[in-house]
Amino acid sequence: MPFIMTKVNVPVGTAQEVQLKARLGKAIELLPGLSEKYLLAGIEQNCRFYLRGDSEPVAYIEASVFGNEQHIGCEDFAVAVTKIFVDVLNISPQNVYVKFSDIAAWSVGGMFFDRG
Repeated sequence: MPFIMTKVNVPVGTAQEVQLKARLGKAIELLPGLSEKYLLAGIEQNCRFYLRGDSEPVAYIEASVFGNEQHIGCEDFAVAVTKIFVDVLNISPQNVYVKFSDIAAWSVGGMFFDRG
């Protein structure tokens, strides 16, 4: 049950959004046992980000994952996600930030999941 929230400070066209969604769906497979089938993804465009005092193109991606406390596959996932935003939105690799969040408890469809 992964969740990927993407925020960028550039416009995202419909074709680009479709590419991002599809490629993020493929990238999530780099984490054990995950696939697009269970992925919730969000894409926000035109966010206000300032990096090094400028408004140069930036991507902030938060990948929230349940049950991967050892972060297996996270390095490969980060490389893949960076490439996605370079390829699709032409954002410089050094301006692509990926945050990993471990989900301790999660609920979907009224079902509750807890690591404990």
